[in-house]
Amino acid sequence: MVKASKLSTAPIAVRTRRAYFDCKFGQLHVRTAFPTTGGFDEQVTLVCLHAIDSSSRAFSRLLPELADVRSVYAPDLPGYGESDPSPSRGVVDAATAVSDLAKDLRLRQIDLLGVQYGAEVAVELAAARPELVRRMVLAGARAAERSRELKQQRLLIDIANYGDDPFNTSAAALAIQINAYLK
Repeated sequence: MVKASKLSTAPIAVRTRRAYFDCKFGQLHVRTAFPTTGGFDEQVTLVCLHAIDSSSRAFSRLLPELADVRSVYAPDLPGYGESDPSPSRGVVDAATAVSDLAKDLRLRQIDLLGVQYGAEVAVELAAARPELVRRMVLAGARAAERSRELKQQRLLIDIANYGDDPFNTSAAALAIQINAYLK
């Protein structure tokens, strides 16, 4: 009788946490999810950016779905959720805060998932720091138009195709599409 290895059948455990990081405008509240594999075989880190009427809480169910192969960070953009506000509470300030987060985490390259306002922030960051942003997944028409000027690869998704609450009820389906693109 041959026994199968327990390592090959065990699912990858995902750890989720919340933390605060310093940025130019004060503290940035961030939800994190990452595989417990030690990070040596991880894909590029993903940063999820929320809509204007939301916070990182919108990604609570999606983060563990995405974090089986990479670390995932979802900040409350400045002035939203539990993050300190920026002077203008605008797209440029939000992109600066995400850039500060990447620098603090010592990330050389990131992928971005942006929803509506978050998609505009993603496009701004990609324009300001092209060496930092590898790929983008954008859900938002205004950002999609502006992203045409950028060199980064991007996937445009219509989250309306995933129902009324796409990041909760359709988290697994969204994660499959996003992970397939970001590989």
